Amino acid sequence: MKFGNPKCRTVLGLLLIVGVMTGLTSYSSTLYKMFCDFTGYGGTTQRAEVPSDTILDRVIRVRFNADVNSALDWEFRPVQKETKIRVGERALAFYFARSTSEKPITGTATFNVTPAKAGKYFVKTECFCFTEQTLEAGETIDMPVQFYIDPEIAQDKNLDEVDTITLSYTFFRSAKAGEDEKNETISARITGTSLRNKIN
Repeated sequence: MKFGNPKCRTVLGLLLIVGVMTGLTSYSSTLYKMFCDFTGYGGTTQRAEVPSDTILDRVIRVRFNADVNSALDWEFRPVQKETKIRVGERALAFYFARSTSEKPITGTATFNVTPAKAGKYFVKTECFCFTEQTLEAGETIDMPVQFYIDPEIAQDKNLDEVDTITLSYTFFRSAKAGEDEKNETISARITGTSLRNKIN
């Protein structure tokens, strides 16, 4: 096949397009997450290692919301319904969790804020959502989240009217937990088969 052939160039062009589309599809979720983390799109919050050194007089009410997926045997709720903080002021809130499972179970939290356009100004310095959480059977825990509202919000005219922000978390069963259970089941089946073979 000669590469100067128009048909050949067309085929190569189509193959290149397919390859690019496949690559974008493979990394689309990662790219989307990076985009949301950077821009706050979809209510995605930000993360910082140190708090703000500027505190404004503007006060914003922060409400707390909690949900738990039906596949996760947990109770999960905010300890406080809301708090009022000055922009730039660091605040601490807690969420309560209790395992209703009869064995250890791991959960992972997703989160966002509403209105979504406030996401890029809602900054967490510490949060239970940064890592997966494992609770023993019947264990209870108060999980902290430390945050502040970035003073840069005062420069965004689109948020002048915002006086309330809702922080929401949803806990899901960790994919790791599912794999562990699968491995335990396989191990139990192998052990049971071995015992039956010994008896027979």
